Amino acid sequence: MNIAIGTVLLWALALELLRRLRRQDPARLVPVYARTRAMMVFMIPRIFVGLVGAGFLAALLPVDQIERFFGAESGVAGMGLATILGAVTPGGPFVAFAIGAAALKAGAGWAALMAYVTAWSVVNLNRSIAYELPLMGRRFLMIRALVSLPLPLVLGGIMLLV
Repeated sequence: MNIAIGTVLLWALALELLRRLRRQDPARLVPVYARTRAMMVFMIPRIFVGLVGAGFLAALLPVDQIERFFGAESGVAGMGLATILGAVTPGGPFVAFAIGAAALKAGAGWAALMAYVTAWSVVNLNRSIAYELPLMGRRFLMIRALVSLPLPLVLGGIMLLV
């Protein structure tokens, strides 16, 4: 239900912005439509592959292993392993969320899933090495890592309580 509400709100916002743009500066509509079309051409195949891949991955994952290592009863150990896997998962959201969705279907618990997604979002080693270290420097990376590392476990722990 929440997804439907968010979708309706986003559509309403987009249509309102489109209405305002059409009224204030109709000449800018052509580049807006061109960017929208380019974004759709770029995103739709990735979304499709991610969703299909998640379905296949969910069918291929060993359910007993997923439940054992990441299930609701895995506790802090499951969250720790999920944090490590999230931190080393390469790629963008289509990869990470597809893996998370597949693991959830295969029996992973909410706490481990929260730790995985949070680690992928906040601690991701690939982005840290490729972008953060060269652009921000080692000192910044170390401080941010020290502050960020506990976050997946904290949020996973909150999920255990919820």
